[in-house]
Amino acid sequence: MAIVVRDDLKLSKGKLSAQVAHAAVSCAIKSENNKNKYFSEWFSEGQKKVVLKIDDLDSLLKVFNEAKSVGLTTELIKDAGLTEIPPGTITVLGIGPAPEDEIDKIVGNLKLL
Repeated sequence: MAIVVRDDLKLSKGKLSAQVAHAAVSCAIKSENNKNKYFSEWFSEGQKKVVLKIDDLDSLLKVFNEAKSVGLTTELIKDAGLTEIPPGTITVLGIGPAPEDEIDKIVGNLKLL
């Protein structure tokens, strides 16, 4: 699983952590509910996640569309807007679970957070 974070928002550590957690949980639930063939293996093998950064919303949406077009589980997280940023702001993208090589084709050029 890859979690892609918008670097332009400059979220606090607490807000960022919550948004990353939302993406991981949302992708896992969506994957299990859709009977994703990779979910059981990912879950039983330690639930690997990597958190990456991306420049801005446009770049994030390009990655989202690319991942979705190849059939990967995706989840865009929108903030409720109660603390740091306006309501509905897209903060992070979750991708997976899926084999590492499939995810790397989409996000392999991004840097670790």
